Amino acid sequence: MEITFLGAARTVTGSSFLLEHNGFSVLVDLGLPQGSDERKMGEDLPISPASVDAVVLTHAHIDHSGRLPLLAKAGYTGPIYATEATCRLSEIMLEDSAHIQESEAEWRTRKRERHGEPPVEPLYTTEDAISALLLMRPVPYGQRVELSPSIWFEMKDAGHLLGSASVRFHLETDEGEKTIVFSGDIGNIDQPIIKDPDYFHEASFVVMESTYGDRLHAPVDGSEEGTLLSRAEKLAEITDRTFRKGGNLVIPSFAVGRTQEILYLFRIIMDRKLLDYEVPVFVDSPLSVKATRIFSTCLRSDYFDEAAMDMVKRGINPILFPSLTTITDVEESKALNMRRESAVIISSSGMCEAGRIRHHLKHNLWRRESTILFVGYQAEGTLGRSLVDGTDHVTLFGEQIAVNAEIAVLEGTSGHADQKGLEHWIGEFRKKPEAVFVVHGEEDVSQYFASRLKNSYGQHAYAPKLFERFDLLHDEIPLQSDTALRKRTGADLRASYGELEESAAALRSVMDRMAKALSGVDLGDERKARKLSDAIRRLASDIEFLAKKWNGDAK
Repeated sequence: MEITFLGAARTVTGSSFLLEHNGFSVLVDLGLPQGSDERKMGEDLPISPASVDAVVLTHAHIDHSGRLPLLAKAGYTGPIYATEATCRLSEIMLEDSAHIQESEAEWRTRKRERHGEPPVEPLYTTEDAISALLLMRPVPYGQRVELSPSIWFEMKDAGHLLGSASVRFHLETDEGEKTIVFSGDIGNIDQPIIKDPDYFHEASFVVMESTYGDRLHAPVDGSEEGTLLSRAEKLAEITDRTFRKGGNLVIPSFAVGRTQEILYLFRIIMDRKLLDYEVPVFVDSPLSVKATRIFSTCLRSDYFDEAAMDMVKRGINPILFPSLTTITDVEESKALNMRRESAVIISSSGMCEAGRIRHHLKHNLWRRESTILFVGYQAEGTLGRSLVDGTDHVTLFGEQIAVNAEIAVLEGTSGHADQKGLEHWIGEFRKKPEAVFVVHGEEDVSQYFASRLKNSYGQHAYAPKLFERFDLLHDEIPLQSDTALRKRTGADLRASYGELEESAAALRSVMDRMAKALSGVDLGDERKARKLSDAIRRLASDIEFLAKKWNGDAK
């Protein structure tokens, strides 16, 4: 009963794990590395197709599915199990990914040919993607699927994307049945449209994601309706502010999942009349358009949450509305940047690494009246991360562009559970697993979260390294060291002391103002003099209280 971590080990993307037992091997996900992860891991297959008997796909996002065409290209012909919605979404995502691979190879080949260099082959082609798609086998949530005489699995809704799943494998061993749960991407609570995560409660071992393991999402109203409304109100506010300046609201968005959630929020804005004018919304991405069609025809209670289904029951499509225009044609996409009227432009990719969004950024980043609104996680090393981190210029298509537009983040729209949500997810296990492997997070984050699970919750937690392999029945699983936790704690302490120094400077400024007021007060105006005297005494009393408290603690 062995597990090998082939991807998303101390990295965010490229998810892939190999589970082997009694001569049968199953691959859980085979994602494409993105951003700086690509430089660490490369894009080649981490395993021979001949050594894989089956694949189980947790969801359709490319960082979990993107190398499946490469597996088929290399000769894999076994089954790829996924939920029905994941199968449908994978069809458009993998074909789109193949198109990107072919286009980039063609562009690089033309460039190399001018220098007399050989052509570049795409990582895989549309034909390879189709070969992989023909291997997909739809599986309902909760159904038992036999892989071998000693292995079967079942899926539960992970609440991350339409059709996303956590997977539990059951393995018969000489010691009795052992189970291992792969979380996939754990969804955020009260995420628009789709249902909240469902939980497993028993497992011998757990492999769980940690994307937001070091942070909390902005707090929102605890009710589902309040959460949706607060997000819609914030989006309406950002839209209105941008439109009143005469700019465009440009939203880099993942084509599958996040785009449809944003459309749902605009539908609520219109349904609740949060703005007193019609908002022209353009979805400019062939993939987004196809995904929106799938979402709008998958209006089922086993995928969609109660609020979305209430709309359906009222005869309202939750993600389609009259002022929505979908664009697939290239010329129509170019024409968007020639519009004089303000518009909302939703385009992929969500991290700004490829696609039409880069053209819209080129035309809007330099405009002070425009807003770039991020609605999802931005991986380290991506253009989106640079913009969120506050860079003042970027290079697009060989041209340096000043960042004058407002850069905003719509909190609460993350498809990933935050630290609290992750801790709740692992806390649903009635008995502590023998080991928890923390994956799918930036290097410091995954190690920090593993240390947190160990120190605060008594979990046997560890963030495995890339290509690390364990015999789960016989090997001693390491405990996570506290290096990353100590580093994070030290950084927090230094930051907090920096805030104290800033406050001390602010206190000095207040005292200077009081001294100035004291020297200029009219001593004949007893009321004003008394008011100033009382303010000075209150401040002195507060400082004295803190001084006594801390001097006492010091002793």
